Amino acid sequence: MEGLLQGKTAIITGAGRGIGRAAAELFALHGARVVLSDIDPEPAEQAVGAILAAGGQAASVPGDVTDPAFGDLIVNAAIEKFGGLDIIVNNAGYTWDAVIHKMTDEQWEAILAVHLTAPFRIIRAASTFLRESAKREKQEHGEARARKIVNISSTSGTRGNAGQSNYSSGKAGVIGLTKTLAKEWGQFNIQVNAVAFGRIDTRLTQAKEKGETIHRGEAAIAIGIPAERLDRTTPMIPLGRAGTPQEGAGAILFFASPLSDYVSGQVLEVAGGL
Repeated sequence: MEGLLQGKTAIITGAGRGIGRAAAELFALHGARVVLSDIDPEPAEQAVGAILAAGGQAASVPGDVTDPAFGDLIVNAAIEKFGGLDIIVNNAGYTWDAVIHKMTDEQWEAILAVHLTAPFRIIRAASTFLRESAKREKQEHGEARARKIVNISSTSGTRGNAGQSNYSSGKAGVIGLTKTLAKEWGQFNIQVNAVAFGRIDTRLTQAKEKGETIHRGEAAIAIGIPAERLDRTTPMIPLGRAGTPQEGAGAILFFASPLSDYVSGQVLEVAGGL
């Protein structure tokens, strides 16, 4: 059976691990040519290797999504490598938490940069190709082919979360970006939607005592959630557990596929019933 994304080219940021990697592998399974990005080159290359070994098509463009030049870099790479661009998944991100009276300007600006400014720049970099392609197709065929943008938000963005004023603001902002673009680009048959994740089992949501430290500039950031908070909040999820990256990827696939060709400007919470 032909895959849902047969013949499509997709960009997925933050695709070396977690939800991004699961989405990249699922997209490739459904026939997409996938351009993966991650700030760490090694996991991105590993993800590409796994896709190629399974018979898919993929390429890696490592880099920092907050670099002002990155949007043009990855968009141009996708077009040059695979001849076009049909899907953008803005997934890259991390958390750097603090209550507001202890949050520094650096924390605030870093999280807004990765979760809101970076998607804006990538979409803007792709805008000429996407819009001009749609105009040409409408002139030649009477309609443009459907293209997709999937922005990743969070229940912190839809509801707020204590200790995450920066992350919640960035994720709420990307919802505003999503809804605005859906109105601007509907004329080009581009559907723009967002997935707002609750607890998905990735390294960002593991027990902090066992967690990793990531480095952004000179800052060393401990990622993860305190174990006692995990123990307290997991029973509050109606399904009784965190979601898997593969379950998260399924929601992204829906918005990237023809199944959602008349769905735009929407936010889908994937949070186990919360």
